[in-house]
Order: sequence, then C-alpha cells, then structure tokens
Amino acid sequence: MKIIELTEDVSLTRDIETGTEKQRKSVGAIINQVRQNGDSALKDLTEMYDGVRLENLFVTEKEMKEAYDDINEQTLKALRRAIKNIRSFHERQTRQSWVTTNEDGTMLGQKITPLDSAGVYVPGGKAAYPSTIMMNVIPAQVAGVRNIIMTSPPDKEGKLAPAVLVTAAELGVTSILKAGGAQAVAALTYGTESVPAVDKITGPGNIFVALAKREVFGQVDIDMIAGPSEIVVLADDTARPDYTAADLLSQAEHDEMSSAVLVTTSKELAENVQTEIEKQLADLPRKEIASASINDHGAIYTAATLDEAVDAVNQLAPEHLEIMTGNPNELLGKIRHAGAIFLGPLSAEPVGDYFAGPNHVLPTNGTARFSSPLNVDDFTKKSSIISYSQTAFERDAENIAAIARLEGLEGHARSIEVRKKGEN
Repeated sequence: MKIIELTEDVSLTRDIETGTEKQRKSVGAIINQVRQNGDSALKDLTEMYDGVRLENLFVTEKEMKEAYDDINEQTLKALRRAIKNIRSFHERQTRQSWVTTNEDGTMLGQKITPLDSAGVYVPGGKAAYPSTIMMNVIPAQVAGVRNIIMTSPPDKEGKLAPAVLVTAAELGVTSILKAGGAQAVAALTYGTESVPAVDKITGPGNIFVALAKREVFGQVDIDMIAGPSEIVVLADDTARPDYTAADLLSQAEHDEMSSAVLVTTSKELAENVQTEIEKQLADLPRKEIASASINDHGAIYTAATLDEAVDAVNQLAPEHLEIMTGNPNELLGKIRHAGAIFLGPLSAEPVGDYFAGPNHVLPTNGTARFSSPLNVDDFTKKSSIISYSQTAFERDAENIAAIARLEGLEGHARSIEVRKKGEN
C-alpha cells in the first residue's frame, strides 16, 4: 500500500460500470424472454444459470421449517437483536402527512403514501447475506409497504441458505422467489403468472443484476446502481495501527475493485499501518482479493493538518468514513460528504454493516455528494395538497394568468380567467 503526500485533488470515483456490449445484449434478451414467457422462462433461465430445474419457484413452508432446524440458538438470537436495532433506528425516520391553513382559507399540505409493493434482491448461490434482507426489508415495512417479495438465486439443490430463510421469516416475509440475475429483476418488473409486478426493486447483485436494474428503471423505481465498496479512515497519531489496518482490510476483502484509503496527519501511523496491513494479510482467508484491492485501489495519504485531511475526505465522498482521532466528534460538523460516519476506535465499519441500526445500503463512487443511505423515505411517495379559497383566487388570478402568458401557455391563462368570468 503506497504512502502518498496529499495533493490538492484526490478521488475514489471510477467509471460507472455499464458492462460489455455482450453483457448488455444478454441482459436485454433475458428481460424479453421473461416478459414473453413468464414462469416458464424463469425456470429455463434458472436451470441454465444456476444449474437446477425448479418445480416450485417459491420457497415452501416445509423449506422454511427445515431452515429453522438448521439454525443454532446463538445465531437466531443475534439475528433477532439485529432486527430489533435496525427497526428501532428506521422507525425514527418516519414522516407524517401535514396540512396548513392560511388566514385567507387556502389549505396547502403534503400527503405521505407508502408504495404498494417492493421487491428485494438478495445475492445467493453459495453465499448467505441475511444483513441484506434486514437492511432492505425493514425500511420498506416501517414505511408501510404492504406487499414485499424477496428473490434470491438457489444453490444447485434448488435451496436457499437457512440463514436467509430464517431472517426472512423473522421479518414476516413469506413470498420468497427462488430466482436470481436479470431474470429475477425482469419478473419483479413486469410480473409473470406467479410473480406480481412491484413498484420498486432494491438490493445488490452482480453486473447482470445491475444492468437489468438500469434497463428497467422507469418502469419501476430502483434504489441505486451500486459500485465497489469503499472505506476511508481519517486518523491522527492517536489511532491504533492494528485497528486501522483491520478496518481497511474489512472492505478490501469484498472485491478486487473495492477501495481502502487512509488519510492521516501522522507519518508514523502511515508507516505502521503499511506494515500492519502486510502482517494481517498473511493469514486473511480472502487474501488474494484483499491484496488486489489494496494494491490497485488502496492508498495512504499524509496531510499536514487535520483541516487538510478533512478537505480530502470531502473530496473523496466515501461510502464508509471512520474517524479515529483524539476527538472525532469535533470533526463531525466538518464532514459534508459520506454515506456513513463511524466515530471513535470502537465504531468499526462492521458494527454498522450488521448490527447498530443504520442502513448499510450506502452511496458509492462519490455519489455521497448528492445521495443518501437507503431509508424509509425511499419506500414512500409524496403528493402535494392544494385547496384554494375564493379570497386567494381573486387575489392571485391576475398574476397566475400573467405568468402563464409569459410562458406562452394561453390555455393555462384562460383556465384561470374563465373562473373569474364565472364570478360575475
């Protein structure tokens, strides 16, 4: 991991992944196949890409019961506590509809309405990601979404991981589709004989899932097109090198394209972290992935002052930001761009990933400059309420018509003036 003296411009931003032409064509063909052939296409594509021919596209009650038999008590306890924490945090995000009445009798307001339905994509196959389920389902439930469908690719035996099924059951999700890739996105978007179309699709996936979400956006809403994971650690000479190195590697092990960056005012810390990373990499199970990430997309920047370091962090606009300084709270107000901010040595990034409560679906690739973590608002829509009084109409009619004519929209102006004529 290179140590670099901080210059004026730093960036984590990489080109947004748009896939190869072959991948885009493949995704388009899969979407069309599902639109035309529904359940039959889902079964054919699952057999082609996941290696299993399914009799039932949806998880059965028997499979749910078997999943509970395979989960130990400690794991179940941990899942339930995490669910409680995440739900409690998101319940604080809820908004209420409101109206206000002016002295002239005009009533204005905003109506908050939950989406009718949502589809949650959960990566599967050999892996199990119960945290993905919690982070996507819970804000939708808190928002009041009535119908939630989860979808995840099965293994070669046609099953989903017990931890995935148990987490879904604990959340009350009973509609679980065994399908992955672009075909699952297509089914959630357009519907099939057994899969109802939804209003929004959230959740991470591979390049084919990302391209499919990009393709169907507009027909349905989506959460985001997520890039590789990122972490920036902002530290001074009080930070522990072993903590810092471990946290950088916690993101580097995600993917070869992941980015792990340290910005520090301490050259001694920089050198110690560099040494510690090599030490910890030695026995890391995902060593090859983490090494590629560190070598290709990792860096240690040294800054002359904390203010200079903070400026660099705001330029980076990272997905995850850890502040490990003598008084991290003092710097919080200076941070303008970050998906999630972790304060102090015990607030390691995995605390937020799995358990604390805030959502771990975060903006990547510098988009923290203008976007937010997945939240309850993402599963609601807002309608404006306008009820004009006679007094207000008489006062404002002339001005409304004037602005309409300024824009060359005579019909707009006349729709106002016909009401003034109606007063006589």
